Amino acid sequence: MWEQIRSNQMRSVVLVIAMGLVLLGLGYALGFYFFDTGIGGIAVALAVWLIMNLVTFFQGDNILLALHKARKIGPDDHPRLYNVVEEMKIASGLEKMPGVYIIDDQAMNAFAIGRNKDKAAVAVTAGLLAKLNRDELQGVIAHEMAHIKNRDVLLMTVCSVMLGTIVILSWYASRMMIFGGAGGRRGSGGGVGAQAIILIIALLLVILAPIFAQLIYFAVSRKREYLADASGAAYTRYPEGLASALEKISGSTEPLKSANQATAPMYIMNPFRKKSKPASNLTSTHPPVSERVRILRSMGGATFADYNAAYSKVHRGGGSVIPPSAMGAVPEGGTRTAQSKPKKPPRVEDTSSEIKRARETSDALWKLNNYKTINCKCGARLKTPPDFKGNRVKCPHCGNTNILP
Repeated sequence: MWEQIRSNQMRSVVLVIAMGLVLLGLGYALGFYFFDTGIGGIAVALAVWLIMNLVTFFQGDNILLALHKARKIGPDDHPRLYNVVEEMKIASGLEKMPGVYIIDDQAMNAFAIGRNKDKAAVAVTAGLLAKLNRDELQGVIAHEMAHIKNRDVLLMTVCSVMLGTIVILSWYASRMMIFGGAGGRRGSGGGVGAQAIILIIALLLVILAPIFAQLIYFAVSRKREYLADASGAAYTRYPEGLASALEKISGSTEPLKSANQATAPMYIMNPFRKKSKPASNLTSTHPPVSERVRILRSMGGATFADYNAAYSKVHRGGGSVIPPSAMGAVPEGGTRTAQSKPKKPPRVEDTSSEIKRARETSDALWKLNNYKTINCKCGARLKTPPDFKGNRVKCPHCGNTNILP
């Protein structure tokens, strides 16, 4: 996959340089307006550009995880999720275990993030953990591990922070346009002309911000999702697991509250959808879900060559989506034997399995938030918040008084 890795690195460099040029132009104009010289503005813009890139490279992942209120877990907090991530780490051949995070949100989604494969993290929502069985969860985690392996995560982090910066610039420019009319070069007698300049700059930023956002989206090739699907199927040796997971996620009608336009490309599926409607196939950064599922279910095995053949079959016009360097590659690790035929969709699970998974995830979140759990004699499980001052809790079901440990 060296072609994809090199492409991601080049795209990241291009985005950083392009953002620098935008900031330099903005700095020159604002410097001329506020300091009567463009040089001072360029110096400020260069400082902002340097700080922004340092923050992106060293803290971009932490910022985005904090934005989503993701909580890091260990092997004892949610054993099923942590074990699946460990399995897929081995299957993908990664040397270092990525951080594992849970987002307290009932929407179904997941993403990977980080500046490189040794400084990466995987985050999944509570809704996804409750709805997916182990095979489906393996498929999703394998897909995200592929993004780490292929170095997609650096490009996604850069895209998200750069787009967020553009949005902030646009916001401040609009505020300056509305409230800062009398500032600037009063002393030089160029008040009217200066106000006209800042008005034009602000209007341009407000208008161009969504255009820049779309350009960043277009920089994120859809091919990366096909490659991650192919790699996910290879790591698990079970394409049906990911196909079934994609169907469940696309059918979910719960929007992800913490998502925004800057972070949308990171997710396994478009996080924006209208209330009570499933996710649309038409997203700028992801291929149609129905197409991805058809490709996975058309695979005759679980290799990259099998995925490429299925892709050509579904598209009918032929074509290739797998880089030549990977066509003859033997996937590393794996947790299943490759199937000669795709497995039929799994039968509908009983509600008890889903309830059990939901309770498992809920207990993990209570624990992460430092709630104490008391098992009453009647079988009820009572939760007390970390700031609870008493030492006794009365069970609302049986009336028994329980002593806190």
